[in-house]
Amino acid sequence: MLTSLPVLDLSRLDAGPAEAEAFRSELRRVTHEVGFFYLVGHGVDQELIDELLSVSRRFFELPAEQKLAIENVNSPQFRGYTRVGGELTHGDIDWREQIDIGAEREAIEPGPGVADYWRLEGPNLWPDALPELREVATRWNDELNALALRLLRAWALSLGAPEDVFDAGFATHPFSLIKIVRYPGESNPEPKQGVGAHRDGGVLTLLLVEPGKGGLQVEHDGEWIEAPSVPGAFVVNIGEMLELATHGYLKATLHRVISPLIGDDRISIPFFFNPALDATMPRLELSPELEALTRGLSVDPTNSPILETYGDNALRYRLRAHPNVAEVHHNDLLK
Repeated sequence: MLTSLPVLDLSRLDAGPAEAEAFRSELRRVTHEVGFFYLVGHGVDQELIDELLSVSRRFFELPAEQKLAIENVNSPQFRGYTRVGGELTHGDIDWREQIDIGAEREAIEPGPGVADYWRLEGPNLWPDALPELREVATRWNDELNALALRLLRAWALSLGAPEDVFDAGFATHPFSLIKIVRYPGESNPEPKQGVGAHRDGGVLTLLLVEPGKGGLQVEHDGEWIEAPSVPGAFVVNIGEMLELATHGYLKATLHRVISPLIGDDRISIPFFFNPALDATMPRLELSPELEALTRGLSVDPTNSPILETYGDNALRYRLRAHPNVAEVHHNDLLK
């Protein structure tokens, strides 16, 4: 019986061909069987990690009016601050506050021949009182894009595909998203939902959690496994688009977050690595041995079927999770 998440060391990719192959084999096995793991040896500088956690704390300590000045209802791209209770998972309220930060790009005007999902491309909302957040978040985005692409290339080789099979969608124009989240203490002591049980709808998630904090739970064989923070490690999991690319051989796993006890809180920073909005995931041709172990896509009555183009999935999720933003900026899509 699995009682904790496996630990994988990315530095093995640089320790010679045999170690690199052993890492790729373990990566394939763990994400086939569990779908979640701790990643160490990733090369992200601890100073940058500490800086991001520090500036995140300072953001949530800002007066409410300064945070609400960049509330996501002001962003057609669903960027900026979401107050506690402002996001839904499967229709239930998530007890957290957060700021969403994406790739900083020019907005694309809706119009004839322009796919609806391009409405998600555009600028971020930044707090005037904390200019250092933009600089640190930009560095974080660059570092984790590179790390996530390296992992995708390792998966490709482990599954018998060309190393660059995912590059067309990810290498030059990924639609990555950083969520800086604070879970206030609400459990007393009965657990209260921080984030409801769900599978990530994208491709790959790298999660940073404050040292000494817990609350993340991962489903495995019908049981919930605790996944507390591990110093210097990311929690990594795959999403439904990568499950789709491997015919269900790799596993997108249910997970949830329980609110901290009253009097405590928790900073959590997931990084969602996703392809360009107009990208479609390649369907990998697996060996007969691996194909025999595919399970099809996860059946989850609370989720809609995964669509081929990533942007269609991303837009559908945002409209559902933030109905207030959708009503202000995308009411035509709701009809």
